Amino acid sequence: MSWHLAFAPLVPPLLIAVLGAIGLVLVILAWRGSLRGTALRLLALAAMILALTGPSLQREDRAPLPDIAVLVKDESQSQAIGQRRQRTDDAATRLAAEAKAFPNLDLRVVTARSGVTSGEDGTRLFRALRDALSDIPPERFAGAILVTDGQVHDVPEGQPLPGYAGPIHSLITGERSEIDRRIALVHVPKFGIVGQQLKIRFRVDDHNVPAEAQGAVEVAISVDGNAAGTMSVMPGQLAEASVKIGHGGQNLVELAVPELKGEITLQNNRAIVSTEGVRDRLRVLLVSGEPHPGERTWRNLLKADASVDLVHFTILRPPEKQDGTPIKELSLIAFPTRELFVDKLSEFDLIIFDRYQRRGVLPMAYIANIAEYVERGGAVLVNAGPDYASALSLYNTPLSTVLPAIPLGEVMTVPFKPEVTAKGERHPVTRGLPGAGRRDQQGKLVEEPSWGRWLRLIKAEPREGDVVMSGAEDQPLMVLSRAGEGRVALLLSDHAWLWTRGFEGGGPQAELLRRMAHWSMKEPELEEEALSGRQHGNDLVIERRTMAEQAADVTVTSPSGKTATVKLERRLPGLFQGRLTVSEAGLHRLTDGKLSTVAAAGSADPRESGDVIATEEIMRPVAEATGGTTMWLDNGGRIAVPRLAMVRPGRSMAGSGWLGLKANNSYRVKEIERFPLFGSLISLALLLALVSLMWYREGR
Repeated sequence: MSWHLAFAPLVPPLLIAVLGAIGLVLVILAWRGSLRGTALRLLALAAMILALTGPSLQREDRAPLPDIAVLVKDESQSQAIGQRRQRTDDAATRLAAEAKAFPNLDLRVVTARSGVTSGEDGTRLFRALRDALSDIPPERFAGAILVTDGQVHDVPEGQPLPGYAGPIHSLITGERSEIDRRIALVHVPKFGIVGQQLKIRFRVDDHNVPAEAQGAVEVAISVDGNAAGTMSVMPGQLAEASVKIGHGGQNLVELAVPELKGEITLQNNRAIVSTEGVRDRLRVLLVSGEPHPGERTWRNLLKADASVDLVHFTILRPPEKQDGTPIKELSLIAFPTRELFVDKLSEFDLIIFDRYQRRGVLPMAYIANIAEYVERGGAVLVNAGPDYASALSLYNTPLSTVLPAIPLGEVMTVPFKPEVTAKGERHPVTRGLPGAGRRDQQGKLVEEPSWGRWLRLIKAEPREGDVVMSGAEDQPLMVLSRAGEGRVALLLSDHAWLWTRGFEGGGPQAELLRRMAHWSMKEPELEEEALSGRQHGNDLVIERRTMAEQAADVTVTSPSGKTATVKLERRLPGLFQGRLTVSEAGLHRLTDGKLSTVAAAGSADPRESGDVIATEEIMRPVAEATGGTTMWLDNGGRIAVPRLAMVRPGRSMAGSGWLGLKANNSYRVKEIERFPLFGSLISLALLLALVSLMWYREGR
């Protein structure tokens, strides 16, 4: 219960002040040299002014309100190291139990976790603290206690909690003598040119490394899982690794340093750089054996792509038109066949033979060079016409060693609709082609293709590779095969151009030829056998492309070393998917026993697996600005949790072995009683008596 004087003015305060000033002037003007009379006049004036202010005695019945403190538990990824999480739980349990001993203290416990989305990367304790303060009145805030390893990534600059005055304490869960070695990426290009060197700048950081283990560190470098060499690096110094971008699409470069004895974690001993390989210019050599309606189709397709450098020549003069003129004199500019097929052959990304047959223009030695070019990793696409079934066929050259189908010497000139085979439905080149129709699980065609017909097919017998499209009488139409390190695509008809012209509705000719060409050049999205993963929200979506009927389960290893098995389900023929909910940011390793890859959840170089050494330096400025402190929970191998104390504002909020929380003495008013001083007859009579006494004095 509390008593105090309260006022409820009967008129505006400004009017009261004006009346008081006028009354004071009148008292001064009425001065007659008598102090007693003047005193009576002043007393009467004061009584009247006081009556206008509406004074009253007020009694309040107050109920004390408990102060509210917030304890934030750091359960981020780095807290899983060593005994940190156990110490966090023990400290939170003890502090919560001790807080119950204070009747006017409410301790709220909140948890902050790191995640895999961009907004959850790193340890964000102050975001969790601000969320907890959203329903806490500032006058009841007693302070905050953060139980963490000190690696906090959202420490605000300036005033930590605007509008809230209270100490912020930090209890550090790690150990002062932690040993760790890590690779810190400094500069990583997101894109690299295929065939050129990629420069990666990095640094090796050692913390508390014993003297006998100090010195140069060997960094192992691998590209797409294959060893690419080592380099010696001094810890703390900037280093640069140079690797070659070998193919388009994702290129994975891994940097690894050896383990240190006593290291707290191995998560940051490896760094994986994912760089997209892009081709500066695709160099394509198009060799047309003779002019025909489909020749322009290939040329238009390739010229429409600004990233393609096309070299195209057509043999305009067949051998039966011999007139004795040497071949080298048949053009104004001699065609550089030696330069193309010997000196610079390896510089081409793709060679296309469009209805080409042997005519003595290209010596057999040059064609043999092309076969070797394929074996070494090159790409050849053959668009066959009647030439492939003749005695002058390309198959009767050294190129036969890499061609996937043997010509049977027969040309079928019957209308037919190209069909995607059962195997073709699983192949990325032909899977999902618009208008392709559909087959059932047994491979039987249950929906006819909706595209137009072709009118010619070259009979051939496949000897290797995959037949992904068929023609009349179920004869092979498109065969895709691998030869050595290279690839060969064979189209056994020269009538794809009918789709371009819209014959009987046309078809996806440009898309089909584009896929053939890009598959030949090893574009990653058209690989038949591939394992990949991508983040979607909090899930890791795992995708497996395969020519097999079933896909094996995938084992996922998280950055902390935990493993999980994901069962894949069939989404499309040759395409299987699975999902795994992940909580750790960083690189997850995927393998199904045959293929292995990595997938990044959140950042590929997350803060949580970067600097993991426990520290008090990050939180010290916050503690000093709010009157709090930082303490280590580790005390010679055992946990030392400080005791709590309620401290009045203005006093020290921490000491040896204790933490202070501000005692605000907040309260809630339950009942108010008021007793007006001039609201009774006695008060009115007193006022009238003073006025009468003043008149009486003046009348004497």
